[in-house]
Amino acid sequence: MRIIAGMAKGRNLISPIGDTRPTSDRAREALFSSLESELGGINNKYFLDLYAGSGAVSAEALSRGAGLVHAVESEESAVKVAESNLELFEKIVGSGSFQVFNSSVARFLKTNISIQYDAVFIDPPYELANDLVTNDLEALIENKFLKSTSIIAVERASKGKPFLWPTGLSELKVRKYGHAVIYYGIPSQNG
Repeated sequence: MRIIAGMAKGRNLISPIGDTRPTSDRAREALFSSLESELGGINNKYFLDLYAGSGAVSAEALSRGAGLVHAVESEESAVKVAESNLELFEKIVGSGSFQVFNSSVARFLKTNISIQYDAVFIDPPYELANDLVTNDLEALIENKFLKSTSIIAVERASKGKPFLWPTGLSELKVRKYGHAVIYYGIPSQNG
């Protein structure tokens, strides 16, 4: 696993051992192409990575110029891997700041950190029920983690049940990448 583009392009990342399923290079490349297109670039944007696993998506966001990256992961061994993968940016001049939170997503979304994110990537275990992901999305809205211009991307198994957006969010597009499908959404204008 390595960083695909940006200031740390080609750098190898540590892969986690265990149940963590890293987002494939193909899906990561497509995710950031979509985010950059929709947001007009990642430079200086605030990025939230929920169910961060190895931190590969967070590292990609930093490499592409994100100003702030928050990675949230509850599995202790994955948190250590994510921290190691993101620490390489401490030595890269001009890279954004980051923080890895060792927390469940539900607990993190109840915190009052007063930050609104430009992009949110949610990559829960494929076996996690869609209604639990919906709960996470509702907490993002309720606790004001989103801007009116935010883009939310949710990765699910392509063979799973279709994902439906809760009230307050609207589907932007859906893209399939092998065994993964990424649902892109935006805050509803009337939601």
